[in-house]
Amino acid sequence: MKASTRILFAAFALAVPSTAFAQSGSAGYCQALAAKYQRYVASNDRHYRTSTPDANVSNAMASCETNDARAIPVLEQALRAAHLDLPPRG
Repeated sequence: MKASTRILFAAFALAVPSTAFAQSGSAGYCQALAAKYQRYVASNDRHYRTSTPDANVSNAMASCETNDARAIPVLEQALRAAHLDLPPRG
């Protein structure tokens, strides 16, 4: 029983930092998406500019740090709609 408890504790200890790293990676990717959207689509570059700003994209950009899991698909879709390549993950 004691050996299985140690193994379980060790597995948990190893899993926690990797989960935190994955979340920080998602936040970084979300920030990269938001920056690319801001640079090309929300700028005055008429080649990529949309006629009206999308409120969903604005909300996603604002929530990148707090809720990147929901923001990422919105930003990816907006960049694809503007015919822009997505930044690399990680």
